Amino acid sequence: MKQVALGSQGLAVPVQGLGAMGMSAFYGGRDDAESAATLQRAVDLGVTLIDTAEIYGPFLNEQLIGRVLGPRRGEITVASKFARQIFDDGTFGPVNGSPAYARKALERSLVTLGTDVIDLYYMHRMDPKIPIEETMGALSEFVHEGKIRYIGLSEAAPETIRRAHAVHPVTAVQTEYSLFERSPEANGVLQTVRELGIGFVAYSPLSRGFLSGAITKISDFAEDDFRRHSPRFSKENFGENLKLVDLVRAMAVDKSVTPSQLALDWLQAQGVVSIPGTKRRRHLEENVADADVELDGAEIAELSSIIPGSAVRGARYDEAGMKSTYL
Repeated sequence: MKQVALGSQGLAVPVQGLGAMGMSAFYGGRDDAESAATLQRAVDLGVTLIDTAEIYGPFLNEQLIGRVLGPRRGEITVASKFARQIFDDGTFGPVNGSPAYARKALERSLVTLGTDVIDLYYMHRMDPKIPIEETMGALSEFVHEGKIRYIGLSEAAPETIRRAHAVHPVTAVQTEYSLFERSPEANGVLQTVRELGIGFVAYSPLSRGFLSGAITKISDFAEDDFRRHSPRFSKENFGENLKLVDLVRAMAVDKSVTPSQLALDWLQAQGVVSIPGTKRRRHLEENVADADVELDGAEIAELSSIIPGSAVRGARYDEAGMKSTYL
């Protein structure tokens, strides 16, 4: 797997990592045995950037990664996140960016992951009540204490990124980005991170499975799969969005790749790192198989024009979820 610099602070990661969220939360039932095998297979294949968060479960995903990959800790880059307050009994409060909660969350994640340092620690969502400078001051202290190596932000607006970076260098910004979700191109986030030498990590690079081409009807989702309540998968929007996937599928057939591979190749051409999520080895292996293929300029332009951002129907989160993005 090709390694790339993530930001300008010295962190090197594979061009494609693994989003582990779905192994423990939000996408229906768990299969810890298959998830464990997928984590092991990922590291064998060079997919050594493993992305998690305390909210996934909560705590279950970090526990899984610590248990399965603890013996291989030296081979992996662990990225975790905090933001929404989680009480010790697993119940939730609002987003809390206070230095006190940042420390509590970090110390708990270190224990849960079974490690003494987290390689990349993100603020998962911005707290409108706490100036970002206060939160970054705490994260900077954690770096100096040796408890985290690099700092990241998730779903931050350009001005927030600039203010945070002025306190302590931000290594990575993580935001949803895919052929279906082009807002980072339009709202200044990509321009800002490139200007400041910050890396960009694209989560949901397959638009929560839509761009895999494998989803054909909403009824395939488990009853507790959050996509049943996602605007892009609603009855009103699903069919129109599926027509866009068919355009990607046709181009993938011409190139003898899968739709997932083509969508991930397009992201790689944008100069970003992606973290496709899966809990199954077969999907991991499909994603990785094409990771070193590069599209030429004409192919990139064709894909970009096939699915302009304005063509996709529905927001990526419901109304409440959208209120926490790009703060």
